[in-house]
Amino acid sequence: MTPSSTQTPQRGSGRGIGIRTAAGSDERAHGQLHVYDGDGKGKSQAALGVVLRTIGLGICEQKRTRVLLLRFLKGPGRAYDEDGAIEALQQGFPHLIDQVRTGRGEFFTAEEATRFDRQEAQRGWDIARGAIASDLYSVVVLDELNPVLDLGLLDADEVCRTLAAKPPSMEVICTGRGAPRQLVQLADLHSEMRPHQRQSQTSDGPIPEGLDGIEIYTGEGKGKSTSALGKALQAIGRGISQDKSHRVLILQWLKGGSGYTEDAAIAALRESYPHLVDHLRSGRDAIVWRGQQQPIDYVEAERAWEIARAAIASGLYKTVILDEINPTVDLELLPVEPIVQTLLRKPAETEVILTGRCKNRPAYFDLASVHSEMVCHKHYAERGVDLKRGVDY
Repeated sequence: MTPSSTQTPQRGSGRGIGIRTAAGSDERAHGQLHVYDGDGKGKSQAALGVVLRTIGLGICEQKRTRVLLLRFLKGPGRAYDEDGAIEALQQGFPHLIDQVRTGRGEFFTAEEATRFDRQEAQRGWDIARGAIASDLYSVVVLDELNPVLDLGLLDADEVCRTLAAKPPSMEVICTGRGAPRQLVQLADLHSEMRPHQRQSQTSDGPIPEGLDGIEIYTGEGKGKSTSALGKALQAIGRGISQDKSHRVLILQWLKGGSGYTEDAAIAALRESYPHLVDHLRSGRDAIVWRGQQQPIDYVEAERAWEIARAAIASGLYKTVILDEINPTVDLELLPVEPIVQTLLRKPAETEVILTGRCKNRPAYFDLASVHSEMVCHKHYAERGVDLKRGVDY
């Protein structure tokens, strides 16, 4: 969801959910410190989504924008789905993105930490500290910094002092579970990814065995559509690394008009890998409020859903992202039952990701193998700070 800087969705209001598209929105001049933590899925995906949007901004507006993706605890001993796509982006846009990986690939506890782990954490932080001091980057993503601090591999106070002194225009995104108290207090945005366990059955009966690959990202906090973009990048990378036709479809509701920075980056990926990614947006270039829906809103929602239903059933796409379908259903622009039936019948190898906040829980939430709620603990928009292109939308 991408509310504008001048009018945000009304939280908890009786009128329900409104969506503002990105066109015509101003952006802030000052950078903010973002923290994504929690036990739910979506933290690193959100970081990757910001990377994709930042690259898109550099492409579509030819702005001085450069991103550093510094990945802690993700050393060369393990392969990640997004590796192939990130490398492809680096090759295509070497002036826009730098990536550094540090640490070892396997999980370990604080008691199991070795001298090597501390050295790798320090190596990554030295690079991050130099990048922050240089002011050469518009966005610095410190992926999995939070657990590094939680494990005691770095001095949290020293890290926070450095982040507090960052250049005014720089955005810094810190991800991972276990963010320390002093980092959370310093942050301008704190979004917790909270997991929800799937029930054994729905109101209509037991959930079929083996029904996996359904992921839902919802809640009031930031990171839902951004996580979906990161998921797309992971899926594209998986197809590249496996040299397989791992096709991805990104369908976006309530996002008509223009001005979305991910469009340029997705278009660039499509140009390099036209057999791997398709993208379609639908909706008016206007806010949609409950009780003020227009006929075109229903037509646009149904148009995108018919494409989604056919794409899921076909099995041609390994990943189908239904971005902002949750508020579309909540606004009663789409019925719930066809979505439930489509998900129940989807091919086993097809992943479906559904995003967006909603006031009323739709029935298909019960089918999700992954359900991550983004809980907003702190957001700079609440202080009147404008949203920013390439980061928030």
